[in-house]
Amino acid sequence: MLLLRVQCYSGRKADERPVRFELGSREYAVVELQDQWYGPDATFFKVLADDGQRYILRHGHAADEWSLESYRRLG
Repeated sequence: MLLLRVQCYSGRKADERPVRFELGSREYAVVELQDQWYGPDATFFKVLADDGQRYILRHGHAADEWSLESYRRLG
């Protein structure tokens, strides 16, 4: 299992949206936040990274944990 670390922009609230993430030993910049939605215990972010691929990142509120929920290779 790859280790996921996420750096966020914090504006009006902490961890408002991801701006960078590290998956394993590779670092990615978030080029575009494409969607965001809320579950009962987590917030989900669909992002386009600087590698041209789409990722769905989940931020669990109770444990303050991030996880990679989905990855989609584009083009």
